[in-house]
Amino acid sequence: MQKTKAILVLLGWLMSGLSVAQRIDNTASFRQMGGSAFVRLHYDNDLFTATDYYYTQGYQVEAINPALRKNPLTRLLIKASGNQAQYGLAFEHFGFTPTSIRSDAILVGDRPFAGCILVKTFSMSTDTLRRLRVSSVLSTGMVGPVALGRQIQTTLHRLLNGVEPHGWQHQIRNDVILNYLLTYEKQLYAYRHALSVSAQAQARVGTFADGLQTGIVVMVGRFNSPFGNTSNKRLLPMQLYVYAQPLVNAVVYDATLQGGLLNRSSPYVIPASQLARTTLQANMGAVFSYKNLYLEYYESVLSREFETGRSHRWGGVKIGLSFATFAHPIK
Repeated sequence: MQKTKAILVLLGWLMSGLSVAQRIDNTASFRQMGGSAFVRLHYDNDLFTATDYYYTQGYQVEAINPALRKNPLTRLLIKASGNQAQYGLAFEHFGFTPTSIRSDAILVGDRPFAGCILVKTFSMSTDTLRRLRVSSVLSTGMVGPVALGRQIQTTLHRLLNGVEPHGWQHQIRNDVILNYLLTYEKQLYAYRHALSVSAQAQARVGTFADGLQTGIVVMVGRFNSPFGNTSNKRLLPMQLYVYAQPLVNAVVYDATLQGGLLNRSSPYVIPASQLARTTLQANMGAVFSYKNLYLEYYESVLSREFETGRSHRWGGVKIGLSFATFAHPIK
């Protein structure tokens, strides 16, 4: 763990004041699923909160399996020094729009259109003695027309008899996504299976988003500790709990607003001088889990990300199915 702490301190020194809010976070402690093998679907849409702009939709399919430890890219992932680890791959797609999709003109002062497609290699490891978790994610993909954001939104709106989207011709242009994310979570207080309070620090660096994030997580209800031993035969078969996660971000670079780091030909972007350097985000949700089944609903609110922008809200659902009981030991 000394290596992990040193890296976090170094990233914090190098990127003090840098971050971007994460949309789909499958590695958070309050989303822990027991077992070494499971699949889970994440789906976000701002229609859950009766809005239709900015982060308009996102989905992710993730798979956890011990065999993924042999993926060569997992050697780049940082893990805790404890005795439990899960290894996974995820496919993710999400898109952003301005406040109106009815105009073919560039809406100056509004958010750019952007589509993103990613493949994530990740691990989640737990040191049960120190009550801490380390999650690391390596994301590779593309931002731009190649992500088919325009086609996906158009198809969905036609299926739902919605407004035909206009303005995608001005979207962020194609560029490579190569990003690394490291999250450190430490349990501060716990009361039996009913209450958990933990702190979180997160660092990310790459061509897509750079920065730091910090916050806390409060879980209340009836649940197995995400910082405990998943091989304990006394684990609760049914879990029902709510959580709250307030976060603070400091922003310096976001390709969905400023365009790609390598390709600077996007027809419209938000200038760096207009970025909101500090943003606040709050995630709140409820989780029901029974044996191998996992269900979640959550909502998020994010303060404005640029000077002429608005705050934004969206919601999401998650469905998971586990195929094994215990987590795989770290080797």
